[in-house]
Amino acid sequence: MSNVFDILEERGYIEQMTHEKEIKELFEKEKVAFYIGFDPTADSLHVGHYVSMMVASHMQKQGHKPIILVGGGTANIGDPSGKTDMRKMLTKEELKHNVECIKKQLARFISFEGENAAVIVDNANWLEDLNFIDFMKKVGVHFSVNKMLAAECYKQRLETGLTFFELGYMLMQSYDFLYLHDKYGCKLEMGGNDQWSNIIGGVELIRKIGHDDAYGLTFKLLTTKEGKKMGKTEKGALWLNPDKTSPYEFYQYWRNIDDQEVKNVLCMLTYLPMEEINELSNLKGQEINKAKEIAAYEITKLVHGEEEATKAKEAAKKLFEGAGNAENMPSTKIQDVNISIVDAIIEAKIAPSKGQAKTLIMQGGISLNDEKITDINYRLSEKDFEKGFAILKKGKKIYHKLEK
Repeated sequence: MSNVFDILEERGYIEQMTHEKEIKELFEKEKVAFYIGFDPTADSLHVGHYVSMMVASHMQKQGHKPIILVGGGTANIGDPSGKTDMRKMLTKEELKHNVECIKKQLARFISFEGENAAVIVDNANWLEDLNFIDFMKKVGVHFSVNKMLAAECYKQRLETGLTFFELGYMLMQSYDFLYLHDKYGCKLEMGGNDQWSNIIGGVELIRKIGHDDAYGLTFKLLTTKEGKKMGKTEKGALWLNPDKTSPYEFYQYWRNIDDQEVKNVLCMLTYLPMEEINELSNLKGQEINKAKEIAAYEITKLVHGEEEATKAKEAAKKLFEGAGNAENMPSTKIQDVNISIVDAIIEAKIAPSKGQAKTLIMQGGISLNDEKITDINYRLSEKDFEKGFAILKKGKKIYHKLEK
């Protein structure tokens, strides 16, 4: 059995860990039960969850056992990490629906069959019936409020107002690890680096209770060269559900990444061997576009399947070559064909504000049906919809279909 630690390290996943030497030795001598959590706050995962799924997949491929925790219980509170406001409460029915949708998406990355089959658990099953006093005696007594308030996950909320309800999130996530440790022999909690404080809480809880086989590891968040989280578009999150983000839009996002982001994306979001990744990421000039096309295809194939990835790739190629195939293009239905070009840009979410839309036009960045628009007061007409739709284009790579 290969040491998965070396794979995760080589591909650039690892950010922090609680016991580096012990974790590496653990991977060498046994198959480890580990858990990664997902809060079911929507009926789809998004690109922000992608790295977690890839890590779980690599771990399983090397013989380790994934425990996938969907936080039907903790989602009622919401992790305050990086949030400026308290999360909207979801009903039990909404949470249940979201959990079922997420399970289907996870199945593309990890197997629920075989010797080290993944297990999906919902923490609502053990959190919802907890007795408060018993819980505080068992768990709360081991947490210092002073230490908790110094944690990064709470700092931002202290300025805007942190509720006691949210303060309890760390205790509940820590208890999740303890519960999984006792029931499934789970020894390792993994998550994005924004979960570091919560993960340490669980490791320390288990160790304070008297076990010395609890560990934590975080992996890097996928970011742009400016340090922002990848997967954010003008329309919002880049979803893994094709009804929320079409396979074509999904493909185009990765096709249009910055040159400096190619290697990280290939390493962390595909299964391509490192030898091939190093060759692709060393391409220069226009040649780097080949690497971007491969990255976009491989990632789209993993999320949406080979057929959809191929369709997206072909559609993108035809559009780039001017063939005008609008079948798989993202689209927006407009109410009035006489809409102004500025409002059309806003409707298509090509720009977030009228000011930015006007700037794009004045800089020559907007075309309609392959005709450059230079007048910020231009209004569309029936003539622009001769084919039943109009094609709005930003620069050379962003296309959007306007349907009447």
